[in-house]
Amino acid sequence: MSRVLVTGAASGLGAALVARFVADGHQVLSTDVSDQGGPSYLKLDVRSPADWEAAVAWCEDNWGGLDILVNNAGIATGGRIDVETLDEWDRVVDINLMGVVRGCRAFVPMFKRQRSGYIVNTASAAGLVHPPMMSSYNTVKAGVVALSETLSHELHPYGINVSVVCPSFFRTNLADSIRGADSAMGATARQLIEKSPRSADDIATVVVAGINKKRHLIIPDQPARVAYWTKRLARPLYNSQMRRIAAKARLRAEAKDG
Repeated sequence: MSRVLVTGAASGLGAALVARFVADGHQVLSTDVSDQGGPSYLKLDVRSPADWEAAVAWCEDNWGGLDILVNNAGIATGGRIDVETLDEWDRVVDINLMGVVRGCRAFVPMFKRQRSGYIVNTASAAGLVHPPMMSSYNTVKAGVVALSETLSHELHPYGINVSVVCPSFFRTNLADSIRGADSAMGATARQLIEKSPRSADDIATVVVAGINKKRHLIIPDQPARVAYWTKRLARPLYNSQMRRIAAKARLRAEAKDG
């Protein structure tokens, strides 16, 4: 039985991961930004160093340590480079990238003392392949992928494992976090999320199976795997697909913008 902390656990993939871990018999501390209360819930804003310090203290005081840290909290964002604002960039970097960095920095000292631990960072297929009109989201998720690979090497001598999770679109309330200047691109992203045939439970089941096998790169659905391998093995085809997406997005945006 492992001791697990999950961020962004109030809904979506976070809630599905909590349910999967609990069903498998693990102890789980759910964390999120809301004030839910309860013995297995802790308020944690991933932008707050003080909240991270409190989470470390909770694990030490109640469990005597931690086995698995799941940095899952995040928001959806995106837009054309000349439309999305710099404030929107600051927000997604602070939550989706620096939130993961803060989590790793908070718990790595504990893991080093234990000579054991497991960091699981939720990125996205957008961290591996980079569709147009998603520059801010692609950038932060690629950063999470790079951070995860770096730490997998850096922390290996301490017995610490690192995985990074890279799903494509799946049904979740993540679309509710979309806001910003580029409403045309936001509407497209919402449609892709809400019409996906995959649920958060589907993704969570594959993710936990990957964690159990200590896989570093966990790509939990076929569309993400196809896109990843197309980019690696058939780059001209991948480029052609991305250009077609960009051309269609341009037509939709121009029609909406009038």
